Amino acid sequence: MKPGNNYTGYNEHMANGGGDKKNISRHILPAAANLMGLCFVIFSMLKAYQFAERTLLDELTAGTMLLFLASSLFSYGSIRAKNGGERCEKIADLFFLAGLTCMTLISVFFVLDIIK
Repeated sequence: MKPGNNYTGYNEHMANGGGDKKNISRHILPAAANLMGLCFVIFSMLKAYQFAERTLLDELTAGTMLLFLASSLFSYGSIRAKNGGERCEKIADLFFLAGLTCMTLISVFFVLDIIK
């Protein structure tokens, strides 16, 4: 694209150096925060309906909340870092993917009532 084109993301792309840097931290931070809130709702529901005494789902949900919290913190650190933010971004991405995996497992366990 040439500088004079009306391509919506062109100016933003060029302002970020025009490279192939993905900068996914700006997407991980709000998603991880929202999913941490969803985990809190699930955790509260498990406690309210007394599933916590019968299953390990509340412990798994609490662990998943911690994964999303770590992802949020590293993502924020990546955004704020002047240099070396790529490492924080990779760590945030790993925590985020681990949290998504755990949340998927929790959903499957909850629906199928696998964990006793």
